[in-house]
Amino acid sequence: MTERVLERIVATTDVHSQLGQIGPLLAGLHEARRDGLVVDCGDFFEGTGYYRLGRARIETEILASIYDVVAPGNHGWRHHLEPGLRELTVCANVVDLSTGEAPFRRLHQTTVGGRRVAVTAVIGEQAFAAIPVGERSGHRVIAPASALTGLWAEHCHDVDAWVLLSHSGFEHDLRLAEACPFLDVVFAGHCHSQRHGPGRIGSTVVVKGAELAAGFSTAAPTREGWHASTARFGPVDTLPALLEPFGDRIALLRDQLATPIGLLEPSWRDRALDRRAVLEQVAKCLQARATSSVVILNESSLREPYLGKMLTADNLLAIEPFGNSIVQAQASPEMDLSDLLAEFEERAGPLVLNGRQVSAPVNSVVTTSYLAETLSVAEPPATLLDLSQAVRHVLCSEVLP
Repeated sequence: MTERVLERIVATTDVHSQLGQIGPLLAGLHEARRDGLVVDCGDFFEGTGYYRLGRARIETEILASIYDVVAPGNHGWRHHLEPGLRELTVCANVVDLSTGEAPFRRLHQTTVGGRRVAVTAVIGEQAFAAIPVGERSGHRVIAPASALTGLWAEHCHDVDAWVLLSHSGFEHDLRLAEACPFLDVVFAGHCHSQRHGPGRIGSTVVVKGAELAAGFSTAAPTREGWHASTARFGPVDTLPALLEPFGDRIALLRDQLATPIGLLEPSWRDRALDRRAVLEQVAKCLQARATSSVVILNESSLREPYLGKMLTADNLLAIEPFGNSIVQAQASPEMDLSDLLAEFEERAGPLVLNGRQVSAPVNSVVTTSYLAETLSVAEPPATLLDLSQAVRHVLCSEVLP
């Protein structure tokens, strides 16, 4: 096989298991590999029923087959620690709590356009805190700018250019480029914003491709520095022969996801889901069952797909793609509710609350398993039901078990 001569870097971000529409990405990146280093900025996993049913196997194989270097995101963090994907993953600012050693390679060195290039990655502190506690236990995050400056000091004489894969957010990356002027290119991820760039801070270019498998960003060295741009993946009729097995396996999952679950109530039909409205109804139902507890649910536990008239397995797993449970936790001594809400909101964003005044202490909380991981409790929380069951009950008027 002829060795690839790399002339550019091609980056995706926040694919979130969009396997149902991943054909253009597969074909586009297969072609891009001819002269491009193919990289990802994190969150390739979680977000659809394909992830839940396929248990991340297809996503992992796509990354291992097509990508050269990947950054870990807060979604699917644990998969990056598994053999096969760990070898592709780079991250400069996470270390083992006990040893201080990095769980991933800190940088990848290659040649692009005749220049010696260091490709490294960071995960933002907010994104790291959003990883389920059980998955990130044993690791700690270092401030990205500090970690990158230390890495640069070690290797500044070994390479001609520095490229960063950042899972921190576009605005954060603009500030990071200011703090680390030695960076030539920052490929951004995590933020789910409409800002894609490219933008410049000094000689550093910051750019982000379209999310959810829709597009990519690219950068190539020029005489004046690095030129960056964004583009969408074009439509494809057939996959390259090497990638056809992915298409066949995705089609099998698609058939399973088409299974109907129930007729939607009229108020939820033919529109995008309003996740706050759904969670408010879920909270009322839970409050009726656990009258002595305060119910706290996080909006980020649900997504907002477009619904028709029938709820399908695909719909339900797209609405609740994370496999959360509703749990009841007993606190001893009582917890200060205002502090608890502030902690939950910082970690997971907007909350839906039912049951108590914010100023009141609480001794029992009904919440998602994701939030409950941070609670200080005498006994493990008791699981009441799957969050998807509660959502299905609200949307289709089924009886809570």
